[in-house]
Amino acid sequence: MKIAKNILETIGNTPLVKLNKITSDVDALVLAKVEFFNPGNSVKDRMAVKMVEDAEADGRLKPGGTIVEGTSGNTGMGLALAAIIKGYKLICVSTDKQSKEKFDILRAVGAEVIVCPTDVDPKDPRSYYSTSKRISEETPNSWYVNQYDNPSNALAHYEQTGPEIWEQTEGKITHFVVGVGTGGTISGVGKYLKEKNPNIKIWGIDTYGSVFKKYHETGIFDENEIYSYITEGIGEDILPENVDFGVIDGFEKVTDKDAAVYTRKMAREEGIFAGNSCGAAVKGLIQLKSHFKKDDVVVVLLHDSGSRYVGKMYNDDWMRERGFLDESYLTAQDLVQNHEDKPLVTVFAEELVSHAIAKMRKFGISQIPVIKDNTFVGSIDDSAIYQTLVEKPELRDAPISSIMGPEFPIVKSGTHVEELCKLINKNTPAVLVESDSGKKHIVTRYDIISAMS
Repeated sequence: MKIAKNILETIGNTPLVKLNKITSDVDALVLAKVEFFNPGNSVKDRMAVKMVEDAEADGRLKPGGTIVEGTSGNTGMGLALAAIIKGYKLICVSTDKQSKEKFDILRAVGAEVIVCPTDVDPKDPRSYYSTSKRISEETPNSWYVNQYDNPSNALAHYEQTGPEIWEQTEGKITHFVVGVGTGGTISGVGKYLKEKNPNIKIWGIDTYGSVFKKYHETGIFDENEIYSYITEGIGEDILPENVDFGVIDGFEKVTDKDAAVYTRKMAREEGIFAGNSCGAAVKGLIQLKSHFKKDDVVVVLLHDSGSRYVGKMYNDDWMRERGFLDESYLTAQDLVQNHEDKPLVTVFAEELVSHAIAKMRKFGISQIPVIKDNTFVGSIDDSAIYQTLVEKPELRDAPISSIMGPEFPIVKSGTHVEELCKLINKNTPAVLVESDSGKKHIVTRYDIISAMS
């Protein structure tokens, strides 16, 4: 029978898949090494097990011990699988930038998860680097993995991922593109491929807020390059020992927005439900298209699964809140365009109801804001006037203040039409739109119906 003795034996031999629509503008054959086919759904399964086995071999990790690691989530999952099969306890230290799904998955497989703040210096005792080290020092019979500086990280990809890519492309690969975090994948794969063919180009994908690109190009570790970013799994504010800059030909930076947008595009255009850093890697590859020729074979590694990001990049509300959705939608400004050159019709609170009726007839309108001392104090509409005249005709000569309703809500010109719909209801027939210059216009139910029809 063809069986795996345990889940760890299913790691590796992930498929190489041709990308079609999303890379249609790239004049080369683009292939994706889809690493979420690993049992822990990421490339990190490879190096996690390698680091555990090497630590067992040299006595750093002893039977019944506790594994401690700082992780963005994926390495933690690989370590969790190894811990389950081999009988270890696992403590994962991460940052509050990571998706909730990652933490939920880690806890589901038995790991203890400790969350630290993202926006602190690596040397700060609150950072996940410092916290993971401290926990390992305080925990009896523990082993601190330190994936950033652990040579077994890069060695796993030198021994496994690199040879797989070489064999799957029959040695025809010309470029390798991958996001860089700990540096293990790009360094291990890059070293192997360049030993096979020194002409193969190795490209690292970086993010804005990370130090890699400038350091590679200038040798300067510039702290001014460091700031908070959203993209998960790539970029660093430190220089991990696993990053072998000598095998990397160049870095390309990708914005948070592009990384998120291309993560979703890959799912919708290629049917590949991949993670955030995968979107960054594909967008980075597209930005590098001038470096590729027609007969080139470009391999991009897709690190992990989209299941880690359902509440983030794959959530419309999350994307919209950050301005990452390029949506075409109506705003309050669109609704007032047809009459923005006309002055707002108002009535004074002291005027008579009959005056309001006359203005409605003259301008062909149904709602009028009421002002007093240059301030909006109320409103009047045709339904209120109708009810008044039916029940008490004598109020025709009463002041408007005696029958007026509450003032209309005031919104900015960029307000989404969906928000206007929430404001305009049975009791509020209109809103006032304030332009950047401070000028105000009225938007009614009819304006919204006309615009949406």
